[in-house]
Amino acid sequence: MSKDMVYYATGRRKNAVAKTWLRPGSGKFEVNNKPVEEYFNMASARYTLNQPLAMTNNQEAFDIRVTVKGGGITGQAGAIRHGITRALILVDPELRAVLKKAGFVKRDPRKKERKKYGQKGARARFQFSKR
Repeated sequence: MSKDMVYYATGRRKNAVAKTWLRPGSGKFEVNNKPVEEYFNMASARYTLNQPLAMTNNQEAFDIRVTVKGGGITGQAGAIRHGITRALILVDPELRAVLKKAGFVKRDPRKKERKKYGQKGARARFQFSKR
């Protein structure tokens, strides 16, 4: 792993797409040109982002730059986690086994179910009245 090497990966969850760049460095984390603490003010979202780094003991090893679009806070955090996981596997393919066991390698396929016509929501029906 050379100092000038940059590792790129794309992560996805729900409707969010995260473009992730990992560069060997000091642990600086930037999301959409803002510090991660400023972009994600929810502690649970920040925890989600750091899971693959904590699991592989790489919290201070990389400078991370992320561009994320679409979705909400949780979806974006999940997409960034997926992107970081994929980039870490590019850095060291032997990390794949640890990350796969934690369930970070596979994209979470769950999406919002669409509303059906003649109904109140995706599964909710209008209340039936006999009289």
